[in-house]
Amino acid sequence: MPQVLLPIGDAVETLDTFYPFFRLPEDGFEVVVAGPEARLYHTVLHEIPPGADPKWDITQERPGYHMQATVAFADVRPQDFAGLFLTGGRGPEYLRYDKHLLDITRYLVGAGKPVACVCHGIEILAAAGCLSGRKATTVAKCALDIQQVGGQYVEQPVVVDENIVTARTWHDNTALLREFIRMLKASTK
Repeated sequence: MPQVLLPIGDAVETLDTFYPFFRLPEDGFEVVVAGPEARLYHTVLHEIPPGADPKWDITQERPGYHMQATVAFADVRPQDFAGLFLTGGRGPEYLRYDKHLLDITRYLVGAGKPVACVCHGIEILAAAGCLSGRKATTVAKCALDIQQVGGQYVEQPVVVDENIVTARTWHDNTALLREFIRMLKASTK
């Protein structure tokens, strides 16, 4: 069964992370969860609370479910993977400093493997230097992460640019996974 790498760390967004974790196996792809260490991580719910008084201008963070990473980034062999799914939440803000994860990301993008990215996961693609000359989308508050590294931010639910498919937030999960699975199937024939 072809494997897809799902990097996580504390404070990755629950829906961004669990949707691909359960959806990809339905189409025959094994999801391998990796983290800075092989251990249990905390996910979070990120949303602007509806009807809050006073109104929130930014996302509020609340605890979500837990997820086990079965392998550390340092032990990942990127050549073993058919694709990469970069999840969102606050976690990528910290994960983008992990040298091993950046090397993995560069390898898979450079090898032409399908790479999906949602929300703040764009911070990892940007830090890895994979967005120069590329079109991508993300949550609007991360548009600068694309632009500062020479990419073009596009405000739409899903953007496909060669082997990279990006989405804004978990609200776009269905369209994102539809494109990512199409790409994975085409590349693993």
